[in-house]
Amino acid sequence: MRKIALTLAFLPLALGTPAAASVVNDPEGDILSTFAGVASPDLDVTTFFVILNAANNFVLEAEFAGAINPATNALYVIGVNTGTGVIAPFADIGQPNVTFNQAIIIAGATGTGTVGGSPIDVVIHGDSFRAVVPLSLLPSTGASPGEYGFNIWPRVGTGNNNQISDFAPDNALLMTVPEPSTWLMMLLGFGLAGTAIRYRRVVPRPV
Repeated sequence: MRKIALTLAFLPLALGTPAAASVVNDPEGDILSTFAGVASPDLDVTTFFVILNAANNFVLEAEFAGAINPATNALYVIGVNTGTGVIAPFADIGQPNVTFNQAIIIAGATGTGTVGGSPIDVVIHGDSFRAVVPLSLLPSTGASPGEYGFNIWPRVGTGNNNQISDFAPDNALLMTVPEPSTWLMMLLGFGLAGTAIRYRRVVPRPV
């Protein structure tokens, strides 16, 4: 039921005619073998959304395998490629193709977020967070805003790469950009299909 509610929660954004939108599902339990910390559900990304709305705000939501626990002290880093993404520092942990030139950082312990030191709006609710990032904080360096690439990786410190627990999407930047009408149809389809499955009733056969 939560998946349906999450989908329906995004309908107002879609109905507001977003310029572009992306979504990726990440396998549960795919904690990196190189992770040296203590694995916990809130370090395991399962879903990652990015929407660029008509107000030129990026709306990002990530969902995890379990509730975000402040005691984990996780940092949720979202790398953004605005056109000149050449930073690819993760080859040593099997993720050589992750490129970015900007970073959004969300602190699980405090529910706060920043881009280059500028604060952004963040809401943590159970096993997910939602962040709103004005386009002005992510100026283009060659790509159009609707073609920016995004990748999220939870980590438990700012030192070595072995503090990174997961990547979504794996080994790539999320780049899929459906047309707004396609995105709306996807959301409606997911919501209706889920509702139909949950509430389908078996009609008894005539005796």
